[in-house]
Amino acid sequence: MSIVSALKGDLPQQSRSLYRQLLRQGEQFQAYNFREYAKRRTKDAFREHMSVQDPREIQSLIQKGLKELQMMKRQTVISQFYQIDRLVVEGGMSGKETGKSGEIARQKDTGWD
Repeated sequence: MSIVSALKGDLPQQSRSLYRQLLRQGEQFQAYNFREYAKRRTKDAFREHMSVQDPREIQSLIQKGLKELQMMKRQTVISQFYQIDRLVVEGGMSGKETGKSGEIARQKDTGWD
């Protein structure tokens, strides 16, 4: 299903659909900061233009949003090429070495004690 065919309905439905697609696509970023930025930017842009009533202006904003969605899809594909470690703020366990039962085992630093 293409994006354009999914957005053939009335303007409120189109804008809600675009909003959901932008949020879902933003969740595909590997990096935490990019995911949060995409979510925050999408919400801010839609709040900023919430009071627009002119159908032509709404349609132009939807077209701009579709271009942003296409760009975001390209960027998420590129971001998936690069593996990065999870940040502390993301929660969950992180690390490279695991112990016998699957939890993370840390090696003691060898150095001057």
